[in-house]
Formats: sequence, structure tokens, C-alpha cells
Amino acid sequence: MKIGIMQPYFVPYIGYWQLMNLVDKYVIYDDVNFIKGGWINRNRILVNGDIKYFNIPMAGASPYKKINEINVNNDNRIVEKNIRIIEGAYKKAPFYKEVFPMVEQILRCGKNNISGYIEYSFHIIAGYLGITTEFIISSLLNKNCSLKGQDKVLDICKRLGATEYYNAIGGMELYSFDVFRENGIILKFLETGEIKYKQFGNIFHNNLSIIDVMMFNPRETVQSMLSNYKIIDG
Repeated sequence: MKIGIMQPYFVPYIGYWQLMNLVDKYVIYDDVNFIKGGWINRNRILVNGDIKYFNIPMAGASPYKKINEINVNNDNRIVEKNIRIIEGAYKKAPFYKEVFPMVEQILRCGKNNISGYIEYSFHIIAGYLGITTEFIISSLLNKNCSLKGQDKVLDICKRLGATEYYNAIGGMELYSFDVFRENGIILKFLETGEIKYKQFGNIFHNNLSIIDVMMFNPRETVQSMLSNYKIIDG
């Protein structure tokens, strides 16, 4: 049983979806503290050829709160403004007609909680990309909530019957191959390969939101990108 556990990020880069697609069960880690300046409520898109941050405004965000305790500001004026930003940024992209309605559906979802909002977006985009991985909400699991860090992840893995635990390459310093092995679980890391595609200009901007990837590539090409990675284990 392959398990992945990650905080919910808003329309994240392709590597996040590679990890999601690789595992059998994907835990949306919504009961850990919110990190300001991270990727939970924002990502990067192209606007007039320049990289810009695209944000989902929140209400009462604080690093002292869990992700699932933070609300979304669903003021209709803000929602419409965000929709127009995506429309203006990608209206001339080759797959705008296929992708924009999906993005609009996400932005209009009306979910009040940022965790629920992102979970909803995962289902929409995963459906488009043919990702059939089972999503599990961390806060709904019966687990030992007094544990922290690696110990908490191990506890979740054991409760879900994991034989392999996958994480993004950026998490290598957080986990020990030996400790996971001692607990009967193989620890592996996913490193995204080189992914390039034609954007508007001659300069390629990598690691942008999955929105950018889908706007410039047919669905079949994006699906093939999901396998462009290498696995590092101990």
C-alpha cells in the first residue's frame, strides 16, 4: 500500500500531482498549523509574460491555527476579480476553452473552509487528469494527535496499512530512511524530472501552478507528464 501525505496546497505545481497520482491513498494533511507565506492559499501563474502570485483571500489566517480552522473570504467581488485575472492571463492559451470552466467552477465553489476548498479543487482537477487515487482527510482519521512531525506521519501510515511512504524531494531532511524501515515501511522520495512546454513567450517559466500546465498542454500531454519523475530511496 503506497501512501502520500501532504498539506493541502492551492492548484500546486505538477510535482504535487505526480505524487498524488503515484500513491494508492493520499492524505490531505489539514490538521497541522497554517504556514503564512507558503502555498496553502496561493500559487504562481503567468500574467502578461511575468510570474505573478494568485491568491485565495482568507479570513482570520494565523500560524496558531490549524489549516482546517481557517476560512475563505468568499465575497462575490473578490471571486469575480480572481476569475477575471485567470481569464485575462490565459484567454489566448491554446487550451483555455477546456480548462477555464474548470477553474471557474473551483473559484465559485463557495466552500468556506480553506481545506475543504482545496479538497474540492483536487477532485475537480484529478477528475480532469484521470487521477483515481483515494483522498483521505487527516482530521477525520482516528489517530494519536499528540504526536508531531515524523512520528505523526508514521502513525498515519501504520493506521492506513502503508508498506511504502512517498514524499516530495523537498522533504528529505524531515524523515529518516532507517526509522521508517524499523517500522516496516519503505520511505521513498519523488523528484520531478525536467518538464518544459511552450508558453506565450520565448522564455520558459517552470514550476508554475497546474493551471498554467493545463492551459498550454492537451490533457494527454499533462497525463504523460505525471510519469516524468525519478524515485529516491534508501
